[in-house]
Amino acid sequence: MKISTKGRYALRLMLDIALTGSEEPVPLRDVAERQDISNKYLEQIVTQLSRAGLVRSVRGMGGGYLLTRRPEEFTVGEILRALEGSLAPVSCAEDPACCCRADQCVTQEVWEKIQAAVNGVVDNITLADLVKRYDEKCGKA
Repeated sequence: MKISTKGRYALRLMLDIALTGSEEPVPLRDVAERQDISNKYLEQIVTQLSRAGLVRSVRGMGGGYLLTRRPEEFTVGEILRALEGSLAPVSCAEDPACCCRADQCVTQEVWEKIQAAVNGVVDNITLADLVKRYDEKCGKA
């Protein structure tokens, strides 16, 4: 399984908004500059995050984007799935019924274990955890 650029940048965007402030809207162009990501590309990503209900836009002077919930209420898995869809390594790991060989396939168990391991990681790290780690790593603790 490989996380796309959109998925990686979505996580960076959400982290940037969480770090910058939960009170004031964060302009996308500021995120683009800090994260060294194209503003146009971030516009595509933020649209998907907005549709998924993870961010909301504030229009007008002083506008930008805000998280819809507190950072501790977002998991990395939720953010990645908003851009990537399923994180299953193969379709039968998520839905064994899609494979006519599921009842005799031993490798399906491997895929299910990989999916469980990935979900176990991404669903147990919150945006608040990343904020804390950022502060520790960058000396802001």
